[in-house]
Order: sequence, then structure tokens, then C-alpha cells
Amino acid sequence: MYLNHALSIFDYNLKKMISKQQIIDRFISYVTIDTESDPNSKTTPSTEKQWDLAHKLTKELIAIGMKDVTIDTNAYVMATLPSNIDHDVPTIGFISHFDTTPDFTGKNVKPRVIENYDGKDIALNADENIILSPNYFEDLLLYVGQTLIVTDGTTLLGADDKAGITEIMTAMEYLIKNPDIKHGKIRVGFTPDEEIGRGAHKFDVDKFGADWAYTMDGSQVGELEYENFNAAGAVVFVKGKIVHPGYAKGKLVNSMYYASEYINTLPRLETPEHTEGYEGFFHLHHIEGKVEETILKYIIRDHDKDKFEARKALMQKIVNDLNTKFEAEVFTIEITDQYFNMKEKVEPVMHIVDIAEEAMKALDIDPLIKPIRGGTDGSQLSYMGLPCPNIFAGGHNFHGRYEYVPVESMQKAVEVICKISEITASKAK
Repeated sequence: MYLNHALSIFDYNLKKMISKQQIIDRFISYVTIDTESDPNSKTTPSTEKQWDLAHKLTKELIAIGMKDVTIDTNAYVMATLPSNIDHDVPTIGFISHFDTTPDFTGKNVKPRVIENYDGKDIALNADENIILSPNYFEDLLLYVGQTLIVTDGTTLLGADDKAGITEIMTAMEYLIKNPDIKHGKIRVGFTPDEEIGRGAHKFDVDKFGADWAYTMDGSQVGELEYENFNAAGAVVFVKGKIVHPGYAKGKLVNSMYYASEYINTLPRLETPEHTEGYEGFFHLHHIEGKVEETILKYIIRDHDKDKFEARKALMQKIVNDLNTKFEAEVFTIEITDQYFNMKEKVEPVMHIVDIAEEAMKALDIDPLIKPIRGGTDGSQLSYMGLPCPNIFAGGHNFHGRYEYVPVESMQKAVEVICKISEITASKAK
């Protein structure tokens, strides 16, 4: 189906045609809506407040002229931009999630726009001495002279992934207003609960009806990813015995001391702060402890499937070994797989990565093809029959108070969406 056609001579000059203010206004209208998800909830979406943005997006898709706009009972939003050419072209999709992480509050976000960033420290919150500094976050220096959107230091920003939603919505509006850009049928999807690993759980792939898709959920300009971690969660339960401390000798068993032994038995340098690239890790992200019981919550990550399985086996082995050491069933563990490396599903259809790479190069963007040190909806969707690489959305320092996004990066992402759509059409017979 795909030929090595020359690119269209259509001249993209979206920086001039799409105003920065349009992107800023749209982005701010999304991030000021609290959509934090909740891993302890059993509903979809996991929080009622996610409906607020889901309904807003539904109305906006209709307003800009998208077709077949739907929102289902679980808040998944989908819409269609019909083909504007008279021959068969693969249907492609673009997907982003509208929830924000529960790792840091997304309530009462107060974004601030900084024009012509000067490369110096940014005082996010002078009263609390919260500083966004290039001395610590060196990537800031990539954006000297650009327009940044930052937080006030008390919340996250929500560029993960409301930047992606902004870009998809803006690109669809641009394509509708500029029919000279030839494209096939395009589907868009906005999902809840990605941040708690459920974004694709109730995504109707058949209804979406795309041959392949791209999540707009990466970071720095140029990122193009089709490898991600294999992922699991582990919960270690440590049992103790509570006795009055005045009469505790030989009787009291303090679960917190036992838990510390489990923590220290795992490889200390195989943690997020000591690893990079393809290196996997164990990450202790939550402890809840008292004398009678301590609960340790971990995530386990590795790109290599065999090493991933070995990590899970090691956590179980430590439980067994410590129970033997203490001659009691002090430790138990529950391990749950979360998602797998999409590479296995994308490599057989590598032309979808090639198209995205070609689009970036046509726009003078250097593709940064590297593994994701995390996961996206695309990793699960790829295993559900919808191959789905990940493309940059532009933000940095996700999941915390130092999050920021350059507006120019969002503009470039809009360009990439449009160019991918055009190239896909140009390569079809």
C-alpha cells in the first residue's frame, strides 16, 4: 500500500497561521479543570470531576466541526474528521488522556505565562521560595526566548496530557479550516484514568476503527517512542504482633523493622534515581506502617521481558527467604502485571513509525527515537490490536510543581499531527 512518494509541496507555516494565543487559551481552559484520577476508586472514570472536561471536549469537538462525536458511559470521547480525498487511505488516530496524576494535586491550577524566557531562575512562588531553576532543570535552557507556561508552585500544571489534547484539537480545527491539506479519515480519542494505568481498559478499539494511532503523550520536542517498560505492581504485606511495650520482651514483633529488612535486601542502585535508558528498576512509592502491619507498595519496570520476569521472581524469593530466616509467615506478596512493551506489536508495522519520523524531518524537527521510561495508553492499545507509538506533547517535569510547557513545542506538535495526516494520504495508492 505504501510507496516512497515525494512529499507534498504544501508549505506548512503553522507558526504564523495558528496563533500562540489560540493554543495558550485552549490549554489554560483545560488545565484549570481538576481531573485528578484516583487509584482506589473502582469506577470509570475513577473520579466524577473527570466528566467535567470530558463533556467540555465533546461540545468543543462538535463546535469545531468534527463528525460522529460520542461520549460513552465511561467518559471515553471519540470523534471523526472525514477524509477529503477520493481514494482509499488508512484510517489513523490521535489519542490523549484528560486525567492528571494523583501523585500531586491538580486542584486550583493557576498557570502563568512567561513570554521570552531569559534563561534565569523562575520564581514560581516567592512566598514559599519555590524556584524553577535551570541550574537543576537544565532542559529549561533549550527554551530561551520562547513562551513558557508554568505553575504557581502549589500544584502540577497538567500538560500531561492536556498539552496533547490541546494539540489534537488545534490540529483538527486547522485541517477543517484548510481543506487544501489532503488527508484520509482521522479518528481522535480522549481517555480517562491513564495515570492510574486504566486509560485503555475500556477503550473500544473496534468502535474507534483506526488502522493505527499515535498517542500525543511524550515530553521534549522530537520524541518518538515505540518501546516502553514492561510493568507490574507489587504489594508486600509484613505482619507483626502488638504487645504493650512495657511487657514486650520476647513477644512484640515490630513489622516496621522487618519491612526495612525487605527494603534493604532489594538492589539499592536499581531504583529510578539511579537508572536510565534501558535500565529497569524497583520503585518503592508508598509505605503504610504500624507495629502490627506494614504495607510496602512497589512498581516493577524493565524493557527486557526476561529481566522483567526475573525482577518479579526476585521479589517473591526475598519474601520466601525472609520467612525462612524468621521461621514464620511474616511476609506475603501480591504481584500484578500492568502493561507490556509495545515494541513487539509495533515492529511488524514499522511504517507507522517511519511516517512519524518522516513528518518530523520534513518540519526540521530532529526525531529523538528512544524507549519510554514509563507507559502510555498506546502500550495497552497496541496489545488490543491498535498499534500506537507515542509522540512528544512538549511538557517537562510531569507530575509535580515544577512542570512546564513551551508554547512553541505545542505548536510543533500541531504541525506534526497535520504532516503525519498528509504523508499518510500521499503514500496511499
